[in-house]
Amino acid sequence: MRFERAPAGNCPKVLIVLHQEASSPGRVGMELVKRGFTLDIRKPRFGDTLPDTMAGHAGAVIFGGPMSANDPDAFVHKEIDWIKVPLKEEKPFLGICLGAQMMVRHLGGTVAGHRDELVEIGYYPLSPTSTGKTMMDWPKKVYQWHREGFDCPGGAELLASGPTYPNQAIRVGPAAYGIQFHPELTHQMMVKWTTKAAPRMELPGAQQRRDHFAGRFIHDPAVRKWLDDFLDLWIGTAQAPVMHAQMRAAE
Repeated sequence: MRFERAPAGNCPKVLIVLHQEASSPGRVGMELVKRGFTLDIRKPRFGDTLPDTMAGHAGAVIFGGPMSANDPDAFVHKEIDWIKVPLKEEKPFLGICLGAQMMVRHLGGTVAGHRDELVEIGYYPLSPTSTGKTMMDWPKKVYQWHREGFDCPGGAELLASGPTYPNQAIRVGPAAYGIQFHPELTHQMMVKWTTKAAPRMELPGAQQRRDHFAGRFIHDPAVRKWLDDFLDLWIGTAQAPVMHAQMRAAE
């Protein structure tokens, strides 16, 4: 599925932030389009700007990438600082892997590698917290591709954990979420990642390429179901969006 920049018009837009020239919003993008949203794809790394307000967008997603939230690059700092916009306006925000780590950095938290230099590349166990269990059903294993994790900063609530990197999903306020794993992954993306970044699978704790595809066959249906449930909770549809600020005011 080919994704283009959002055309002018009244169709609700979701801001999509990507970090490489050939990056794709994958299944997350496909599902948002199915729900009636237009994708406004921007790549600050290559000079794109980010909006001063979320007034023109129904939500925002910052995806992953090979860089670190600790890198000194100007675009990294720009994205970390920009996250104050959806947080302040309580608009739906989702950070995936690097995007989640950027949100943690924005909140004053720490992003770092495992003390034993272990990575998660492949499918790894996921355990929801008591709060996470009340929200939705979670898959038993999820697809990971990272060598850094994040702590749970002040103001964040832990929703799911894992044995190697304990903080796997967090919520901040009524509408902002950060997840360490990759529900956006399509089969085509798995082929690409495991081919172009094959040396990463030699790192300590990484799974071999054949195990990635075997794991997808077993675990992907539950991940797909989780994503659908999450999008219902997080943003809804273009015709019936989730109004987090109104829900909070009514509490």
